[in-house]
Amino acid sequence: MNIEYNEVPNIISGKDLDYLSDMFNWNYGAYKSSYNASNNVEDVEIKDILVRASNIFYNDMNMVLNILNNGGSNE
Repeated sequence: MNIEYNEVPNIISGKDLDYLSDMFNWNYGAYKSSYNASNNVEDVEIKDILVRASNIFYNDMNMVLNILNNGGSNE
């Protein structure tokens, strides 16, 4: 049965949820690693790179959470 929509429905499929979960977990693991490493390194340049990386991973985690909080909103 093929259904044609005039607009994309505002839903998150099970497959989408699995992918979002994977994305969150990858970013969470990378965030934890880079954040912890930044607290244990003394080289200023390396510390700065690790802090910037942890901020990127943290922002990516929040983007995934926003998608989930909005219920798959298409906007």
